[in-house]
Amino acid sequence: MTLTPDDFESIQKAIVDVQANGRDIRMTFASYYDDEVDIGWEVDAAVDSFQMFSSRWTIEILAALYIAGDRRFNELRTLLRGISSRTLSDKLTTCQEHGLVERVVEEGPPIRVTYRLTSHGRTCGRLLGPLVAYMKIHKDLIESE
Repeated sequence: MTLTPDDFESIQKAIVDVQANGRDIRMTFASYYDDEVDIGWEVDAAVDSFQMFSSRWTIEILAALYIAGDRRFNELRTLLRGISSRTLSDKLTTCQEHGLVERVVEEGPPIRVTYRLTSHGRTCGRLLGPLVAYMKIHKDLIESE
């Protein structure tokens, strides 16, 4: 994808802003230690925080719902090429258990079930957006004119 120089620069500035905010957040957390930082706890907390996102198909499901909006089961399965119905069902259940996705049942007839991101899921999508943009630039998937 080729962006205008202004749009490319805007995205790069947003990434720099996120980096600065991340550094400020990290420094705030560090200020709460009396002695030295408990690196073991920090690493464990980081791994635990991202564990949900490291599972196969989870990022794909969240990205599809974040980008495409609310979707019914078969619409999601079509968007996620290669996922089986069983796996999609299991992953949607797990995403619901973690508060990222909600299952909305509309009474019928026919009964319609739609999946949508919760507020928590949308916030995660917005927070991951700058990382995704950075990786697209890093992998030369996005460039400036």
